[in-house]
Amino acid sequence: MPQPSWHPESLAARLPFLRHRARLAAAVRAFFDARGYVEVETPYAVPAPGEEVHLSAFATARRAPDGAETPLWLHTSPEFAMKKLLAGGAGPIFQLARVWRNEEGSDLHAAEFTMLEWYRPGASMDDLMAETHALLAATLPPEVRCRGVATRIDREPEHLTLAEAFAGYVGADLLATADDAQALAHAAGARLRGGESWEDLFFRLLLERVEPHLGRERPTFLTHWPAAQAALARRDPADPRVAERFELYVCGIELANAFVELTDAAEQRARFEADRARRKQLYGAEGWPLDESFLAALAHGMPAASGIALGFDRLAMIASGANRISDVLWLGEG
Repeated sequence: MPQPSWHPESLAARLPFLRHRARLAAAVRAFFDARGYVEVETPYAVPAPGEEVHLSAFATARRAPDGAETPLWLHTSPEFAMKKLLAGGAGPIFQLARVWRNEEGSDLHAAEFTMLEWYRPGASMDDLMAETHALLAATLPPEVRCRGVATRIDREPEHLTLAEAFAGYVGADLLATADDAQALAHAAGARLRGGESWEDLFFRLLLERVEPHLGRERPTFLTHWPAAQAALARRDPADPRVAERFELYVCGIELANAFVELTDAAEQRARFEADRARRKQLYGAEGWPLDESFLAALAHGMPAASGIALGFDRLAMIASGANRISDVLWLGEG
């Protein structure tokens, strides 16, 4: 039977990784402080935990002194709350937040983990990618190795659009086959599985054929995602088929997800309603009410901004060379 994570032998084996984690957290705070960011804290138990279709949330409740109960959920990201603060004039801001995602657990996933999120008003996608690389350079050594893959942080990052990645590694025109699963399968030379949607096939090809090539010798920014795969991002003014979204890969690991933020409340409401209908179709659950407070903040006037969510535990793995997320958690299992 495995030893519990508090056991002296288990803790001693993880202490080198955990000390890296503590130093990393201090370095991250110093980086943002030097750039004029304010660290914020937002509620963890919220009326709406997020609207991503495939994420499962932890349910809880607030009980009032008179016994009345209000349903709440542990948030899957502090994004909605931090954007409310942007609308109120708080930015630029960052947060090291505990977040919860049910039904997750692997060497790279934990049901409870730490997310580093930051938002800068007026920043473009290029600005945010440059700042993200600067964060890596300030908090990691010039070369890192994790799970058998080495990456030179001091090298110029690779910038690759999803369309370029699918053309090069899948052999398919991603945007020309959008929403047509048969066409994408034919172009990719893949067999379409029973009941497999275009979205399902897109992610299967991304996982199997594209991601193994990313973030190897240098960091990779995978940019310009199909608009349907970026519910909180602004469409690219130069090509509305794609959104201003990027993901970052280091040591072959997906490390961060970022948007040029959508600030149109009406469009955001429509996207949320489409996502909620899709979630109900797939999982049959009503879930939670729309976050009307968040939509009201957008309608009030959230400034143009870019924001990013970076898996801090994965960054700690990369910084320390740990092989499993459980190695960089003080207590708990990955």
